[in-house]
Amino acid sequence: RQTLAPTPTDADRLIAGMAEIIDRTLGPAIETSVVATAGLWPVLVDAPQLENALLNLCINARDAMPDGGRLTIETSNKRLDARAATERDLPEGEYVSLCVSDTGSGMAPKVIERVFDPFFTTKPIGEGTGLGLSMIYGFVRQSGGQVRIYSEVGQGTTMCLYLPRHIGDVAVSDRTADTPDAQRAIPGETVLIVEDEIAIRQLVGEVLADEGYRVLEAPTGPAGVKVMQSSERIDLLITDVGLPGGLNGRQVADAGRVARPDLKILFVTGYAANAAVGAGHLDRGMELLTKPFNIADLVARVHTMVKGRK
Repeated sequence: RQTLAPTPTDADRLIAGMAEIIDRTLGPAIETSVVATAGLWPVLVDAPQLENALLNLCINARDAMPDGGRLTIETSNKRLDARAATERDLPEGEYVSLCVSDTGSGMAPKVIERVFDPFFTTKPIGEGTGLGLSMIYGFVRQSGGQVRIYSEVGQGTTMCLYLPRHIGDVAVSDRTADTPDAQRAIPGETVLIVEDEIAIRQLVGEVLADEGYRVLEAPTGPAGVKVMQSSERIDLLITDVGLPGGLNGRQVADAGRVARPDLKILFVTGYAANAAVGAGHLDRGMELLTKPFNIADLVARVHTMVKGRK
């Protein structure tokens, strides 16, 4: 279970706002198409959680198409009668579906049965935590919806999120106001990212580079410590808590503070804060951001920590 802050949300508008991030994440070898629905019903969900769920589904689809392929994101209004609702383990009623389809390797029935289990992953050690789909499942179920998988080995996979229709209007928000030019990085400001998942490390790096930061990357704790022991300028360390290589994120941070006592540190974790940083204790200049997080929230937090603004 996660802490949710649901608001009336237009899923098509949310998808359109993520187009650039999705394109960067998928890369040039994958053709992407979005099939929107005119008059799509609003849903009552935690929008940042839905953004992260969609991004996770796109990353999984990309990994299933190592040689390239086609990804389709499609929304639809669904009226589920008693039979259709029973098939999806949902109450009868009106729903919005958000489906991500790929032309990748597909999944065998035995894999489909386990994909929502925490820590289950088909990826090699160090390339996946097995938490992505379980967190998506938990978020959607908490939101009153359901997740369904349609897959065939060698033919591809479709992952569908069904979310209950919200009766009411959706407030229009200007997301561009989250990161005005006045908060862009000053030339030379440098962020070190220590993260073992390549997709997340590259995505965060590209987003921060677009904000004007110089970005350094390390895939393991020891590699991150080596960078911090060098003469490189580092204004902020962003580190995942669960890392391979013998050092977790807190140990990396502690080692960094030995070399750089005033180093600012942002922990990123999908686990409870108490477990992540030791009884929830954060030293001065340390903050924590829980996965899944909204990219705009990450950028705002980085600006605040680097520049010392409150």
